[in-house]
Amino acid sequence: LGLIYAPDARFKDPFNDVQGTAAIQAIFEHMFVQVENPRFTITERMLDQHQCFLTWEFRFNFKSFKQAQRQCILGATHLVLNDDGLITLHRDYWDAAEELYEKIPMLGGFMRWLKQRAG
Repeated sequence: LGLIYAPDARFKDPFNDVQGTAAIQAIFEHMFVQVENPRFTITERMLDQHQCFLTWEFRFNFKSFKQAQRQCILGATHLVLNDDGLITLHRDYWDAAEELYEKIPMLGGFMRWLKQRAG
């Protein structure tokens, strides 16, 4: 990761907020423990000299349940780069309730009920 992330880079998503390449690597390693066949597909991108914004589809299979059913999470990433072109901020945006919790057995029904009540 040292080739693309600055040593003190920050990573933030709906579940994590960490700093440093070792902590970022631990998050990526944990993902591979939880899911099978993870694939990110970049659908759009906007770039300028010191930042990048990507939209993506993350497809995977859960290891623990619904293994045969391919999952898809839609999200976006904001990357901020330093003068050396290394990532200093990696911020992922996605709706954990809609994209993940609603797909989990038992919890999904409750989340959909809450969503209907709130709407």
